[in-house]
Amino acid sequence: KAVVSTQSGHYGRGCEDIKAHGNLEEVSFPIIEDPSRDLAVKFGMLDPDEKDAAGLPLTARAVFIVGPDKKLKLSILYPATTGRNFDELLRVIDSLQLTAYKKVATPANWQAGGDCMVLPSVKGEEATKLFPKMRVEDVPSGKQYMRFTPQPE
Repeated sequence: KAVVSTQSGHYGRGCEDIKAHGNLEEVSFPIIEDPSRDLAVKFGMLDPDEKDAAGLPLTARAVFIVGPDKKLKLSILYPATTGRNFDELLRVIDSLQLTAYKKVATPANWQAGGDCMVLPSVKGEEATKLFPKMRVEDVPSGKQYMRFTPQPE
């Protein structure tokens, strides 16, 4: 994890603020100083609707999650005026970790420990073998793609 600051000299002050607000002895992740806004522009992190005193767009609150395979797994861009939802970020990380190794997807509003959906690529016998408690919900089309299972261990 890393934090990008677009304020020159913010690194030291930013670390102190993070430590004080989080009641931490040290900041265990890098803070990248970007006073020229090169990274903010490159990654599309500017909020066109919110401006600073100089009339420049404020940096948006961006979250990028990169997997162990070095591929982008998630990006969320919040307006500069909106704080991030850390419970949602933790939920997404739980989902990404689960679905990377199990043959399931997490449905809308899923919470850790909740039911998951069996991937469509898992067919018949393999599905019943992998997920013996799988249940299929009926839908008007008659298709059996709404297959749910308790969260795999």
